[in-house]
Parts: sequence; structure tokens; C-alpha cells
Amino acid sequence: MELPRYNVLGVGVHAVNLSAATEHLVSAARAGTNGYVCCCDAHSITQARRHPRHRHVLNRALLATPDGMPLVWAGKRQGFAQVRRTYGPDLMEALCAATADTELTHYLYGGSTGVAEELAQKLSAKFPGLNIAGTETPDWSDDIRELSTQSIRQTRADFVWIGLSTPKQEAFMAHYHQESDHPGITLGVGAAFDFLSGRVQQAPLPWQRSGLEWLWRLSREPRRLLPRYCVTVPSFAARMLAQRFGLIRYPIE
Repeated sequence: MELPRYNVLGVGVHAVNLSAATEHLVSAARAGTNGYVCCCDAHSITQARRHPRHRHVLNRALLATPDGMPLVWAGKRQGFAQVRRTYGPDLMEALCAATADTELTHYLYGGSTGVAEELAQKLSAKFPGLNIAGTETPDWSDDIRELSTQSIRQTRADFVWIGLSTPKQEAFMAHYHQESDHPGITLGVGAAFDFLSGRVQQAPLPWQRSGLEWLWRLSREPRRLLPRYCVTVPSFAARMLAQRFGLIRYPIE
């Protein structure tokens, strides 16, 4: 089934909510579909405007979810009342809940040393009967074309969770699926590995729902995130206003 999309600065974001995305992906996995899922937020969309290759990857995703609240608001303004935030960590938990005690399997690929293993333990405890086929911590210093995919292919996991960073994880997924025999659905969820393993505290729900999660995260990791948000927030806001009032048109390519 083809899901509707709406335009956010030239990226086609699927008009979904958590329930619809989960149902769609479970059905796709059971049908043997392969492809990748991108969880889109302001940072990812801003990267897509700066780097056409990243935009190309997002627009060819099996599913591009509205991970950030500004993307949810954009969808509603374009007439998609059903759109809700479909956040990477929430999607991970929803798919684990939906596939516990089923034939569908999961593989965890990413995070810093030990995180994938910790996450596997947490998910297995929270969702009894969840089938985790394996975990792996890649060498972050490697080029995406050199990152090992042998263990992923060997397990033939249905859902392969990628916890790298944007845009590296999206480039990795696109490269992985260039080979037609690469099985499964890969899902780029970045910081979900740290959040759900308990290594990093998530923003409180009021901050998430108000669209100010970036400010919460900035207060926690200013040295790492200040350079990103100094570019992302003003650039994204200015472009969104220009698109909304028809000053600039951003075609989906």
C-alpha cells in the first residue's frame, strides 16, 4: 500500500502516526519487503537541503516518518489531520511490542561499545518473546562503504535497527540496500540506542510535545550539540516560513 506524503523543504515525509507506521512495517516485513526507514527531524531536513545526496536518500525511503514536531505541524497545515509524531525510540518500542512472540526478528547495529548489548537486554526484558537475532557495534571511523554487513545478512533479520548518526546512518542504509539480495527492513533511529538502553535521559514529554526537545538536549550536551543547533534551528525555521508563504518552492526530487 502506498502511503501519502507531504512536502517539507523538498523531502516527501509520509503522513503517518505511530500506529499506522507500525502496522505498515509489520505488513511489509511479512510480505518480504526490503527497504529502509528514515526518521526525519529538523536536523535531517536541513542536511537534505545542504546535501542533495541525502535528500535523494530520504525521498527513496520505504518510509520517512515525521520524527520531529515541526514536521507534524507541517503535515497538519497541508491537510493531513492524522499525522502524529512518529519518533524513532517510540517506533522501536512499538515494533518490538507488535512482534514479540512472533516469527519476526530484530538485529541491533550501532551505538558505542556495549550499548547494543545493553539495549538488547532492556528490550528483551520489556517485551518477553522478542526475537533478537544479534547485535553489533561497528567501527564508527570506517567509511559507510566499508562498514561490515556480513553478520546482518547472515541472520536475515526482518528489522535491522541502525544507531549511527544523521546523515551517516541514512547513507549506510541506502548503500546496504543497493544490493537486491540484502534482506530485511533497516531503520535509522540514531540516539534511540542511547535513550532506550538508559545511557542518556530523554526529554520530558512536555518538552517533546512542544517541539522544544532540541533545547532540552542542548542543555544536556552543549559542547556537542551547540554547533549543530546554531545552524539547524534558524536555517530550518527560515526555510519553512519561506515555503509556507510561497516565497520559495522546494520540489520533491
